[in-house]
Amino acid sequence: MIILGLGGLRHNAAAAISKDGQLLAAVEQRKVARHPVPGVLPMEAIRACLELAKAQPAAVDVVAIARPFSSESELHLELRLQFPRARVVAAEHHTAHAAAAYYLSGVDHATVLTLDRNGDFRCGARWKAHGTELHLDKELYYPDSIGDVYSRVTDLLGYRANSDEPKVQWLSAAGQPAYAGLFEQILPLHGDWASHTDRHYFDGERMSRGGFSSRFYQGLGLADGAAVPEKLAADVASSLQATVEKIVLRLAGTGENLCLGGGVFLNGLLVEALERSGQFKHIYVQPAAGNAGTAFGALCLAWHETLGQTKRMHLDSFCLGPEYTNEEIKRVFENCKLRFQTLLTTDAILATAIEQLQRDRILAWMQGRMEFGSRALGNRSILASPVNPYSTENLNVFIKHREPFRKFAASVPVEVAHEYFEVGSNARYLSAVGRVKPAHRDKFAAAILGDDIVRVHTVAESDNPLYWRLLHRAAEVFGMPVLYNTSFNLFGDPLVCTPRDAVRSLYSSGIDSLIAGYFFVEK
Repeated sequence: MIILGLGGLRHNAAAAISKDGQLLAAVEQRKVARHPVPGVLPMEAIRACLELAKAQPAAVDVVAIARPFSSESELHLELRLQFPRARVVAAEHHTAHAAAAYYLSGVDHATVLTLDRNGDFRCGARWKAHGTELHLDKELYYPDSIGDVYSRVTDLLGYRANSDEPKVQWLSAAGQPAYAGLFEQILPLHGDWASHTDRHYFDGERMSRGGFSSRFYQGLGLADGAAVPEKLAADVASSLQATVEKIVLRLAGTGENLCLGGGVFLNGLLVEALERSGQFKHIYVQPAAGNAGTAFGALCLAWHETLGQTKRMHLDSFCLGPEYTNEEIKRVFENCKLRFQTLLTTDAILATAIEQLQRDRILAWMQGRMEFGSRALGNRSILASPVNPYSTENLNVFIKHREPFRKFAASVPVEVAHEYFEVGSNARYLSAVGRVKPAHRDKFAAAILGDDIVRVHTVAESDNPLYWRLLHRAAEVFGMPVLYNTSFNLFGDPLVCTPRDAVRSLYSSGIDSLIAGYFFVEK
């Protein structure tokens, strides 16, 4: 029984595929198409999933697609043409968010909370889940949207709405919540649920800087329509972040298990606030919580509701994309006229990587299957030494060309993570931040965001054996099994997928060297 799940067709489209209840692959369109067209079928992602599942289109039994999508009749006809045997089913957007969060969590009952900017008519919902059933408890409708206010502030501060919200999140760690009262008026609560957004703080005639009204600028102490000064921006971001955390803590309530989905929960500071609150014993956030993750949700809903199956799917790894053989990598390197070295064993791979990092060189690392989502989990990573005091400058200024307040992650084996950090289970997928322990504060000064906050990535041997071994090798030369890790991509591009993507990024940046499979290239 083969199910193809599709989600995010209007923004960040993705495909996922399962066979007999086993999740086999998931791929985002922008990683394999590079110039994706919103609103159409993500055919490159679909083909990648079919290839990884070793399946032909005619073998697909169900195509499950998450709303919203355009031109429904035309899309249905195209699906029938592409998958002639398949039954086509559609899932509501927030139901797909909830399903992706709960059904892949591994728990058998939970409160499920979904929040985003807007997907369908809803922008949030709370669910009660048990076994294979999801029961809607409360709903939140656009425009009373937490995600929308976050996007408006992103625009206000000079960033791109619907894209650069993570910048506001990380900027918030450098500020103080001096204007939290203002945002609490915009986003009021009524009991344990959000109330109507106060529209007096918005001006529908204004098309820039978030569309805020004169009342909002008055609350900030600024002239109407004025740009937010740089020294004030961090406080505005901090105030918004603090308010969102306060509201979401109330929306979640209390209980044993909490599952989170929707783009708002791509905010690692928010997830960590929920973890630290103690309101739930176990918290799970779907790692690709945004639109792409609804492909998982549509697939799970088809498995349980359409097909009536009770067996739960498991998300054992988030590295669900394409991988490339050594012969394929070598062919690309030769075609690009590269001088490369062949590393004959995994020990040679590890030794070469450590030698590069010990020399304070920035190393691109491409191994195994590409990660799903925006976060590098040790298969498509840029790595740096944890003892190099210039790591922040090298990674942010010369390679990523991004703001200095945006820090990289510290990868650490899960079994020793507690020695260095206070961290929860969601660090497995880089879905939450951690706190560096006082004894190690100086060691990780380059990665600290503020208030001892560090992005922590815990690595289990079963999740990524080669990367786990590399971290333990790092302990032999750096005195701790930690490497700094950021995603292998440049200038707003998606995570690299192919060997050719890797070569392009290597020679378009300040990256010093690359290990891809068993091959080493040094600039």
